[in-house]
Amino acid sequence: MATPMATSVAAGVRTTAASLKDLGLPAADQVGMVVRDLDASIALYDPLFGPFHRMDGSVAAADYRGGVADVGLDLAFGRSGDLEIELIQWTSGHSPHSEFIEKGREGMHHIRFRVDDCDGWVRKLEALGYERVWGKHLEQPKAVFAYMERPGDPVLIEFLEMA
Repeated sequence: MATPMATSVAAGVRTTAASLKDLGLPAADQVGMVVRDLDASIALYDPLFGPFHRMDGSVAAADYRGGVADVGLDLAFGRSGDLEIELIQWTSGHSPHSEFIEKGREGMHHIRFRVDDCDGWVRKLEALGYERVWGKHLEQPKAVFAYMERPGDPVLIEFLEMA
């Protein structure tokens, strides 16, 4: 038998899921996976999604849970057809990625959608109970990103707007 809290969270997720379906999100273009060891993960997933290319994904002075934080991230990108597979190793600082690792998790972390109006999509999801937990307006290259979370769902939504 479910506890009242669990029932409430589960019901909220069902309601949000139905509402999300009606928003007209574009097709997801990326699945992000947080990993503890980027080299080992590239070796593990290369037969499925390789070849991978690497880059420094560190972000300085991002909005993070009502404050500002720097984060060190090492990234690797592979593909499965049109879907990008991102492997993310957190190395320092604070972000949703550090939270994920500090909670003892590893694996699927977020789903990304490329959009024309990141801030507009943030407002739409906030109206459905999501919270913007990480993001930034970048000048070079000109881009905006936001990570959104909802209660009871371990997978975040990322919006990316590229100018």
